[in-house]
Amino acid sequence: MTRPTPLSGFPEWLPEQRLVEQQVLDRLRRTFELYGFSPLETRAVEPLDQLLRKGETSKEVYTLRRLQAAEGEDEQSLGLHFDLTVPFARYVLENAGKLQFPFRRYQIQKVWRGERPQEGRYREFLQADIDIVDRDTLPSHYEAEIPLVIGDALRSLPIPPVKIMVNNRKLCEGFYRGLGLEDPEEILRIVDKLDKIGPNAVKAEIQQKATEAQAEACLALAGISAQDASFADDVRKLGVEHPLLDEGIAELTAVVETAREHSPGLVEATLKIARGLDYYTGTVYETELAGFERFGSICSGGRYDNLASAGRDVFPGVGISIGVSRLLGLLFKADALGVTRPVPTAVLVALWSEEERAASNRIAASLRARGIATEVAPVPAKLGKQIRYAERRGIPFVWFPANGENPDQVKDIRSGEQAAAEAQTWAPPAADMAPTLR
Repeated sequence: MTRPTPLSGFPEWLPEQRLVEQQVLDRLRRTFELYGFSPLETRAVEPLDQLLRKGETSKEVYTLRRLQAAEGEDEQSLGLHFDLTVPFARYVLENAGKLQFPFRRYQIQKVWRGERPQEGRYREFLQADIDIVDRDTLPSHYEAEIPLVIGDALRSLPIPPVKIMVNNRKLCEGFYRGLGLEDPEEILRIVDKLDKIGPNAVKAEIQQKATEAQAEACLALAGISAQDASFADDVRKLGVEHPLLDEGIAELTAVVETAREHSPGLVEATLKIARGLDYYTGTVYETELAGFERFGSICSGGRYDNLASAGRDVFPGVGISIGVSRLLGLLFKADALGVTRPVPTAVLVALWSEEERAASNRIAASLRARGIATEVAPVPAKLGKQIRYAERRGIPFVWFPANGENPDQVKDIRSGEQAAAEAQTWAPPAADMAPTLR
């Protein structure tokens, strides 16, 4: 077999990196459940017509088909989901009669997106989503709650601080309509490219559909930011009026002020944030990691009113998604997140001889029964070699079974301290029971 070539955009972590990922997911789960979110997992595939019905995503979707279909079989066109919001909306519609509303869900799952791989961006990656949906109407206070959950979740990790930038689509649409622009959604899509192509290019694109004065007003709105309600005064100074603008300002003010009381500095009203997908209708979120701003958002989402709807049944919602693989990929590359040791094992039980393996196995079983991760040495090599094996693996303790007149002893190979011990009562310090994030 020839040496395999890695597939670009499909990350495979090393074992110690996988330990980091699992512990990150555990902390996210814990925070989500503290806020009352229930776990959910949806299927990996959706009908293509459902995946493509909202937003410009056709270039990103991976289609799914069998290599050989049965003769005469008409297979439905399926695609791998590119995010978790569309499958969740479908799930709500299918199970509405079994769910209690407002329904709070978290979902941690792989998604697939056919974009160009680059640092922190993959074609297969893990997302962690939370959403709150209700029947018919969804109170706007949930839009203020979502960033608080994410702030607490990310603060539970030993990572750099985050800033959640928020805007409101109603504010932007009302402003554009107040200017007399007839296609506010198109203007939103252009403004959403501000960080990628710069203000001059954005202005030039807007001027293809508007006057220079209108384009300059759109850029002036996009330049407003504040960590408190003062952003509203800056918007008013631009002299544009529209009822939808007033509604958007009120909703965004509530989000910013709620966050300022809960976690000062966490949330910033940033009016250039637009989010490109069409299904967002209210508050939108993007999140930057301190020191990694050039890589863009690691966590984003927003309010949607019509995504989960069929006929007269409407289930508006608000949600946000953490790009777990994106976040970890950036931190791994910078060596900014790791674990205290690369293996779960806390104790290596030494082996005097193959004939005495059963005795070493009994010690290991007794330690495992009390929750202490334990291995038995692979071969009865010289003790120095067995200790070096533990060092290379990152195992902190070596257990020496009773030998002649010497009782069982355990050695901390980092400090060199060694003492008599009994497998039924000994335990490592709490900090050494399992690897932890650092």
